[in-house]
Amino acid sequence: MSTFGSIFRVTTYGESHGKSVGCIVDGCPPGLPLVEADIQIQLSRRRPGQSNLTTPRDEKDLVAIQSGTEFGITLGTPIGLMVRNQDQRPHDYSETDLYPRPSHADWTYLQKYGVKASSGGGRASARETIGRVAAGAIAEKYLKLAHGIEFVAFVSSVSSVVMPFIHMEDDRLFPQDFWELLSTIKREDIDKDPVRCPNKEVSERMRERILEAKAANDSVGGTVTCVIRNVPSGIGTKTNYSGGIQGGISNGENIYFRVAFKPPATISQAQNTATYDGVDGVLAARGRHDPCVVPRAVPIVESMAALVIMDALLIQQSRKTAASLLPPISNMPPTMNAMFSHSTEEVKAETST
Repeated sequence: MSTFGSIFRVTTYGESHGKSVGCIVDGCPPGLPLVEADIQIQLSRRRPGQSNLTTPRDEKDLVAIQSGTEFGITLGTPIGLMVRNQDQRPHDYSETDLYPRPSHADWTYLQKYGVKASSGGGRASARETIGRVAAGAIAEKYLKLAHGIEFVAFVSSVSSVVMPFIHMEDDRLFPQDFWELLSTIKREDIDKDPVRCPNKEVSERMRERILEAKAANDSVGGTVTCVIRNVPSGIGTKTNYSGGIQGGISNGENIYFRVAFKPPATISQAQNTATYDGVDGVLAARGRHDPCVVPRAVPIVESMAALVIMDALLIQQSRKTAASLLPPISNMPPTMNAMFSHSTEEVKAETST
């Protein structure tokens, strides 16, 4: 499925070498100031060609708002966002019509749909995330204006090069410096570094490792750590991951988590594989690809986090609104009575602004 979310719903569309990529955002509250520049900031952070650490594919990734706003204000109707592909080279992928790329979705897409895109990875491409980042920028702006919520991610490992104290098994061992980093780190500081790692010494070693893989026509994976600040308590359900969450519900503390990215599957290093018919062969893929995706994945992680928080917050606001419409219960225990009266006051304040 290409649609996710319950109230704040996002449907992404487009293929890597098609005419355009983008999304439809349904469920955005009306009255939010929104222009292309609000979205372009995040898209420019994920665009290719930012340094010698990324793919040289030259895409400006300029977004155009197609619907859902007037005079720079959201209308509450579906918001259409489009980014045109400009630097496609479908001829680079002639070999992958014969050989599925090892560890790529070429084979699995064919098994699922009975057909696959011949150029690039089709939907199984990092360019699909353009729609997610664009939608995430809208969610971020609303969450910042309405609740002061902030999302900041950074690269915490590349291959075997790891930031100190990031990957400990027991969070109780984290030093005070780690918690201070999560509380104070800013995007503008992260973006000063091409790897987007806040530790300068570690960042240099990460850069060297990426360039080493690039020179060998290989690729490497890594992790991105993200912190979400100022999240109200009480949103979410079912899961029980720690880090600002208890019982699957936010507790008001910083939420932090890590996301792992495997090495990109498309490399020009010769690999033993087989054709779609099962005949052994060798594939040395062409095309322009990232030797490591994590520097560009930072805004993607932030955007996905924003989409999840946005949807969970709107669900919680709906629950509070429904509770506030009920008449008072005379025999309610004092603790519950205080909770419901507080909830009612919050809803009235939110709906009046």
